[in-house]
Amino acid sequence: MWAFVGLGAVFVVVTGLLPGADAWNVAVDRGLPVLGFLLAITILAELADRAGVFDVAATACARAARGSVLRLYLLVAVLTTVTTVVMSLDTTAVLLTPVVLALADRVGIRPMPFAMLVVWLANTASLLLPVSNLTNLLAVQREYLSSLEFARHMALPELAAVVVTVGYLWVLFRRDLSGRFDVPVDVEISDRWTFRICAIACVSLVPAVVAGVAPWAAATIAAAVAIAVFAVRDRAGLGWQLIPWRLAIFTVGLFLSVMAIAEHGLTDALSAALGSEPITNALVSGAASNVVNNLPAYLAIEPAIPVGDTTRLFAVLLGTNAGPLILLWGSLATLLWRERCKARGVHISAIRFAAIGLGGVPLVLLASTAALILSS
Repeated sequence: MWAFVGLGAVFVVVTGLLPGADAWNVAVDRGLPVLGFLLAITILAELADRAGVFDVAATACARAARGSVLRLYLLVAVLTTVTTVVMSLDTTAVLLTPVVLALADRVGIRPMPFAMLVVWLANTASLLLPVSNLTNLLAVQREYLSSLEFARHMALPELAAVVVTVGYLWVLFRRDLSGRFDVPVDVEISDRWTFRICAIACVSLVPAVVAGVAPWAAATIAAAVAIAVFAVRDRAGLGWQLIPWRLAIFTVGLFLSVMAIAEHGLTDALSAALGSEPITNALVSGAASNVVNNLPAYLAIEPAIPVGDTTRLFAVLLGTNAGPLILLWGSLATLLWRERCKARGVHISAIRFAAIGLGGVPLVLLASTAALILSS
């Protein structure tokens, strides 16, 4: 997929479907801060995973649950939400998915409810901070909002989306979420220094961003700190494989390809469908995200929202962030999650995934949009 998207970007630039000035604006002015954050956060997350940060957090949840499957479900929900808010939905999909599935296997409980919980919260919990989702970063860039301003508007919608997600999935899987399990022993940490410093680097992201540091800068500094400690303590953990170059090509390719399509009619079509009400904006952007992926959907819809109309723009974010949970290609995080599930032997059909999404996505969007209106 990344190669196809990359070739598409080359095609629209070479043929002039996207003029050179527009391509430069998309790739450099809009794309570089987002790409810088994506690269830095991925490197930080990979190193934190090697240092044992996520394993320790998941095992701590299991021990805190004291043998209760329902309590473990709720604690994993908290861990997944925090990881998504602080380190982005893609980090949750790539790194937390295998940890949670391994934990479910380790304590002998059915992995399906926990797999679905992770992918749903990776999307629906990505509303609170600019770093939580690439679409948030794009919205903040356009409206020149501080991270604190953004969080103030999105705190209540985030809470509504998370609560409805956790409640909806509990109703679906309540039989699997009863009973008890044997409490696991603590995870062994191979090197305490790499663990502590990587954990501090991860935790420091939120206060740094809230204090006004640009998300790409905060993530880059945190990643540099993690690289430094690995250079001293575990050089084998460093290598070119840490750089997600396929993801980088996919992201830039999406930016360029979709902007070309948007300039040739897609934005006009979506603008006609959006209407003026926040709920319509959320539902239309959610539907578009499931059809063409959430990042292209946001890029196509954004020009249809007047600059300064933050309520409608935030409603679009509700749709593009929390909405793409019906079709498996709705978000990159969902595609990454499915690959991790397959690697762990957990197979979820597209039909079952869509059926669960059709029942829950409208509930999440209605609740979060109502919360957005209340907080506006």
